[in-house]
Amino acid sequence: MKKLTVFVIAGFLALPAYHAAAADTKIGVVNTERVLRDAAPAVRAQKKIEKEFEKRDQEMQRLAKQLQTLQEALEKNAVTMSESEKRNKEREFNDLNREFQRKQREFREDLNQRRNEELASVLERANKAIKAIAEAEKFDVILQEAAYVAPRVDITDRVIKAMADGK
Repeated sequence: MKKLTVFVIAGFLALPAYHAAAADTKIGVVNTERVLRDAAPAVRAQKKIEKEFEKRDQEMQRLAKQLQTLQEALEKNAVTMSESEKRNKEREFNDLNREFQRKQREFREDLNQRRNEELASVLERANKAIKAIAEAEKFDVILQEAAYVAPRVDITDRVIKAMADGK
């Protein structure tokens, strides 16, 4: 019992020293999602990706429209078609549908890969900006993401500005 009392008293005596040390700690938090959405390099990367995939997207839309037109024609004329003609149209529709799904899957995979490449580059630049801010403003800790962030420790706007200035 005496050991427990001594331990509790020692803990209470150390508490003010801990609070004094914690008061000198400078902490910052960065919202990575906002940086990846709003920073100038992220916006440029998004536009670059959109331009790069524009033609393929148009091709996918054309194929989708062709598929829809074929389906509508099949449904509309199914009653008046001969059995062999109906089978041929269904086969044509199924072949086109498989091609569309394959191209759509490839499109998504390629788009995700390019997006990840570009975002990795943006994130690397963001980390350099964060490190520069941490060193210049003498931060002890900068966190990326938190459940709650008080506005006084949120440095996201400074990071976005630093990335824009660094071009």
